[in-house]
Amino acid sequence: MIVTRRRMIEAGGGLFLAALLARPALAAGSVVDVEMHGKDDGAHVWFDPIGIHIEPGQTIRWTNRDPGNAHTVTAYHPDMFERPLRIPVNAKPWDSDYLMPGQTFSVTLTVPGVYDYYCVPHEHAGMVGRIVVGLPPAPAEAAATPGQTLTQLPDIALNVFPPVDEIIAKGIVRKA
Repeated sequence: MIVTRRRMIEAGGGLFLAALLARPALAAGSVVDVEMHGKDDGAHVWFDPIGIHIEPGQTIRWTNRDPGNAHTVTAYHPDMFERPLRIPVNAKPWDSDYLMPGQTFSVTLTVPGVYDYYCVPHEHAGMVGRIVVGLPPAPAEAAATPGQTLTQLPDIALNVFPPVDEIIAKGIVRKA
């Protein structure tokens, strides 16, 4: 088989198209959906996907698809239940309150950086997620205000977050 310039261009275009389709979370202005799930017996709960890479200004919409549990989507922030800061310093924290099965909650993220979030009643079961917005600067730690004691994350939650570089490379990371 003789490889012609035309065949090379066609192959390159196909590879380019495949690369674009492999990263659907990056489409500007699109809404990215995250589902909350749980086993029927409640033994295992999770966000799907667990890691997402988006551009500033995109909206994330969480939907509770777990018929047996209520869930929350809560940013790690000192203003939210005195949790450590794990979102960009200038970003606005959020808390969905309890979402019953079928209910949704949305947030639009505009500040580049890494946003870690969790489900209040299921954090100790490792129900956490991570969103990378744009190309994040180095993370900054925020100290507690005087008289404030921050509750540290449980090890099970810390061990579930996918690495930032994996999220950026793949666009979407599903829980293994």
